[in-house]
This record gives sequence, structure tokens and C-alpha cells, in this order.
Amino acid sequence: MKNIEIEDFKVKSQIQLSNRPTLLDLETDEKSIEKQLLKTRKKLGKLQDTLYAHGKYAVLICIQGMDTAGKDSMIREVFKDFNTRGIVVHSFKVPTSLELGHDYLWRHYIALPAKGKFGIFNRTHYENVLVTRVHPGYIMGENIPGIHSVDDINEDFWKQRFEQINNFEEHIAKNGTIIFKFFLHLSKDEQKSRLLRRLIKEKKHWKFSPGDLKERKLWDEYQVCYEEAINNTSKSHAPWYTIPADDKGSARYLVARILYDTLKTYKDIKEPDLDDEIKANLEEYRRQLNEE
Repeated sequence: MKNIEIEDFKVKSQIQLSNRPTLLDLETDEKSIEKQLLKTRKKLGKLQDTLYAHGKYAVLICIQGMDTAGKDSMIREVFKDFNTRGIVVHSFKVPTSLELGHDYLWRHYIALPAKGKFGIFNRTHYENVLVTRVHPGYIMGENIPGIHSVDDINEDFWKQRFEQINNFEEHIAKNGTIIFKFFLHLSKDEQKSRLLRRLIKEKKHWKFSPGDLKERKLWDEYQVCYEEAINNTSKSHAPWYTIPADDKGSARYLVARILYDTLKTYKDIKEPDLDDEIKANLEEYRRQLNEE
């Protein structure tokens, strides 16, 4: 298998999405990739147990991508070996009336993982500078002071949102949350193939929505919005990674590798030592159990 450097996929300077690959060739077959994914996710599962016992860090994983980019299957396959008590997945959809009664970050803040746990945002707080930017009329539902019509939503508004998101992520990072942000970078041709499969294969019919075709017509607008969001919010404490997503197997392996290779650099994440008194009486506890 081709050796990969995870730093090659991290956004550390201004990028153009058109210059980033949508396909990663690992120079091996599908079964070999699956085998490497299995090994990596098992190591991730063990690391998760240690992080849970350590109880000082949380891990937030943000997954964004166009329709059919493979977000759901990514979550299913990469985190299959996790203990369910240590991981929580949130899929953010259209805001409810309760959520619209608060600021746009509120529903994300209350869904953050506790220390010792992994939290996955399937679609994230970035929807608020992506979908709402392509469809600015949605902003009107937020009832924001000073925003009386779509004409009031200008470039300064979006710059302010980027700053608010950066402040939000910096705050939680400084308080012990390790942040990963993955953009599943899909080509337009591959999306077409996946949408057609949903229409052709009966067992996939339920995944199809006519709205997918309407959003596909706005592909170029979404690419511009993604590019600006990534360029304005990829920070050392909350980096973006562009993941070539045309092949699901290699994309899953790459995400698993990035997670594991990064988290293992945190040398302070380790299982806590036993209390001295408990440690001194281990033999006595064993004796009590053996004499039952």
C-alpha cells in the first residue's frame, strides 16, 4: 500500500478546492484497504477506552460534504470498534422552533462531547455559513436584530460568522476538546453516479430526494462557500482536512489514520494510576474474592 502523509491533507494555508484531489489512489486493492482500516479502527477503539478512563480530553469530529459524499457510511465504518458509552453522534437537520429561539451555535454547544468522550457532528455548525449562504432567506428565521431583509445579509455578516465560529472552536479547544474537521471532497461526476444508483437500486430508493437534484444545480455556489469557510476557519487548534471522497474505502482509511496518528501524539492521555491505598491492598482484595 502507498504510504500517506496525513499532513498533506491538512489545510494550513489558503486553498482552491479545484486543485485538491477527489480521489486517493493507495496503489492496492479494496480488500487490503479494508484490512488496514480494520487494524486502524481497532487501535482507535483501544485509544478511546484510554481517553475515557483518562477523562481530561473530549474529541469533536466534524464531518461535512455534499450530498452522497459518504458521511453516514464513514461514521458507521470508522467507529465500528468504539465502545458505545464513549461516543455520541449528532445529525443536525433543519433547526427546530426551539433551536431558532436561541443563537445559531446554541444547539451545537449543548451537543458537545463531555470529557472522556468522542462526539461526531454529521453536518455541523458550518451549515450556518454554507446552506444559509447559498439560501440566505433561511437567515430570516433566526430573527436577528438588525437583519430586516435578505439585503441586510452582506459580506460583513459572513465575516462576523466566521469570527464567531473561530471563537467558539478556540474556546472549547482551550478547555480540553480536540477538534477534527473533515471535508469529504467529492467530484460532481461521482455525485451523479451515486444519485443514479439511488434511483436504480430499489434498496437505495429511500435515500433519494428530489431536493438533491435542486441542490446539485447549485454545485458551483456550494464549492465557493465551502472554500471560503475552510480558508477562514482552518486553525492549528481546529484544522480542516480535505478528504478525497470519490472512493469510500480509501476515504475511510484516511480519516481513521488522521484520527489515530494525531491522537497518539498526546502523550498525557493514559489510564489513571490506582489510588495508593487501593494499590497497597490489591492482594487483600484478591484474597477476599478467592475466599468467597
